Amino acid sequence: VRLVESGGGSVEAGGSLRLSCKASGMITSVFNPNNWGWYRQAPGKQRELVAGIGSPRDTNYLDSVRGRFTISRDNARKMVYLQMNSLRAEDTAVYYCNTLKDPLDWGQGTQVTVSS
Repeated sequence: VRLVESGGGSVEAGGSLRLSCKASGMITSVFNPNNWGWYRQAPGKQRELVAGIGSPRDTNYLDSVRGRFTISRDNARKMVYLQMNSLRAEDTAVYYCNTLKDPLDWGQGTQVTVSS
């Protein structure tokens, strides 16, 4: 199984990005029961959980992103998404997806850079 993140980039504060994560090589019967999350790691800081999703209506968010970020999943495609709006400079980090329990090998992540 390989986690492949994409969609990052450089935007100005207030802009939007949509991140995608594909669980490549994972069968649907393994993907579907798992709870998934988006994590981020800024330079010099520890990796932190930004958003998590179980069922489509079972989501949770880091306080600082609640109301700005939306996590979603597509079980048929084995994809997890993170819609990020009203981006701030402090959102600058490498973003990763992974399961919430018993994380898999981390992917390469996708860089998000927000300029103020």
